[in-house]
Amino acid sequence: MRRRVLLDALWREPSRLLWLACWSVAEALPSLTGGYAVARAVDDGFAAGRPGVGFAWLGVLAAAWAVAAVSARQVLLLIAGIVEPFRDDLLRRVVTGALRAGRGGDSAAVARMNHQVELARDAFGAIITVVRSFVFTLVSVAVGLSTLAPAVVPLVLPPVALGLGLFLVSLPSLARRQREFIVADERTAAAVAAMASGLRDVTACGGEERVAAEVGQAVTRQAASARALARVTATRTLSLAVGAWLPVVLLLAGAPWLVRQGITGGVILGTLTYVMQSLAPALGGLVQGLGVSGVRLAVTLERILHVPGPPVAHGDTEPDSARLVLRGVRFAYGTADQKAPEPVIDGLDLDVPEGDHLAVVGPSGIGKSTLAALVAGLLTPDEGEVLVGGVPAARVLPAARALIPQEAYVFPGTLAENLTYLAPGATPERVDEVVTAFGLTDLAQRCAGGPLDPAELSAGERQLIALARTYLSPARLVVLDESTCHLDPAAEARAEAAFAARGGTLVVVAHRISSALRAKRVLVMDGTRVGLGSHEEMVAASPLYADLVGHWTGLPAGAVAEDADVASGRRPEPAALGGDLNRLDA
Repeated sequence: MRRRVLLDALWREPSRLLWLACWSVAEALPSLTGGYAVARAVDDGFAAGRPGVGFAWLGVLAAAWAVAAVSARQVLLLIAGIVEPFRDDLLRRVVTGALRAGRGGDSAAVARMNHQVELARDAFGAIITVVRSFVFTLVSVAVGLSTLAPAVVPLVLPPVALGLGLFLVSLPSLARRQREFIVADERTAAAVAAMASGLRDVTACGGEERVAAEVGQAVTRQAASARALARVTATRTLSLAVGAWLPVVLLLAGAPWLVRQGITGGVILGTLTYVMQSLAPALGGLVQGLGVSGVRLAVTLERILHVPGPPVAHGDTEPDSARLVLRGVRFAYGTADQKAPEPVIDGLDLDVPEGDHLAVVGPSGIGKSTLAALVAGLLTPDEGEVLVGGVPAARVLPAARALIPQEAYVFPGTLAENLTYLAPGATPERVDEVVTAFGLTDLAQRCAGGPLDPAELSAGERQLIALARTYLSPARLVVLDESTCHLDPAAEARAEAAFAARGGTLVVVAHRISSALRAKRVLVMDGTRVGLGSHEEMVAASPLYADLVGHWTGLPAGAVAEDADVASGRRPEPAALGGDLNRLDA
């Protein structure tokens, strides 16, 4: 697959390759004439007492460098003409894979689109540059040496071939170690991200040491991969020592023998010029280019082009419904040496039928985000099981469920592209409906079809885009983990009402009590104890919930249950409190 993509890029326009070869010949003129001009300048000019002849030969060399300078510009333009279409084709493939990811594909497609394609483009251009330069330099030097003095060829070209061979033999191991390092780096990043996302729960449950140990193990594995990569990389130094410097040693050590064979000092100096000014830099560029850019291109293309197909083939399963069931779920962030770490969630049984609207309520650090991650399959319970439509949450087809965190992601692109990222088949009319439903009309008019700059959007606008994007997606289970915290109460109510009317199952980690009032049922998390019921039932049954509601409304718990304005969301939240559950840690 990788080879075909690269060959297609190279042979897309054969005429461009022909022109590249012609300009490369002109660029290699100093490598062809350098040693010969120096030898003639010394032997026929300065050593013979004719400085004019010597300067004339140096003038020939200067003219060759002038031609090479002009040619170098044309070479760069021609390489760009090969590399940029390659980038466009690669980006087209990645975009296609990203759109498929919206129906259950690779969730890292956006990262590849923004970063790995550029890495592949740069690496491909570097490889073309160094390989072309080495080939034309080697041929030019071989021709120049054969013309200057065939007797010196055995002292120069065999060591170069040996050094090149040593390097090529080490390339597969180098690529493997580079791949292992990239994977270890990604695992470290994932471990750090998981730690950051559950930081409040980790701190609340005293799990800092265990989590630090787990992240530390990932860092240790990455460091080991880096050391292994460094050891293999050291072979490049050996290759350069053999290919670039062994010829110099042989020429200097063999100088007396060469002189006895009639080789002049000027010819020996010219041969050293060929080696040190042309061959050594070209070999060094090749080793560096292939050892870094070549390996990077191979690994990056492997990760870009081998986009996982529909996850069903990899064990992910399409659930038969959006019913959510938790049976005896236990999860703990404990220290590694604790025999019985304190659980965040312990023995939780929960049944959320399809079409239900559940609000999860509790003070900060109680485990709400941990529960959301368990439901989304990002965390695996220590005991028990989490099922979505009868399928373990970790194996559910990604397209069937969606978790929207507090930090919303918006990529540079049009508003329509952001909204249809998970639903590429959405019609413009459908997009317009969603824009209106989520209050994005002003933003749509402001950007007028042009690209969005995420840095210029407010946190609330980014959250609205993420909500509308998920609304358009095929996900039947949607988990909102404080994903409306930057919205005003009216916008939050509008978004939650849209999801509730959309169908499927909605789980909301409540940021405001008004979210709980709009839900069909409320799950109150109070340490490892939980309560489940309607708003009225939980006001009567849960002192914690009644206390939270009382803080929010300023009313007695009994009065809250009968307050129709509050229950419908028509009463605004007191400005002094803002309705933020995360501030009610008492």
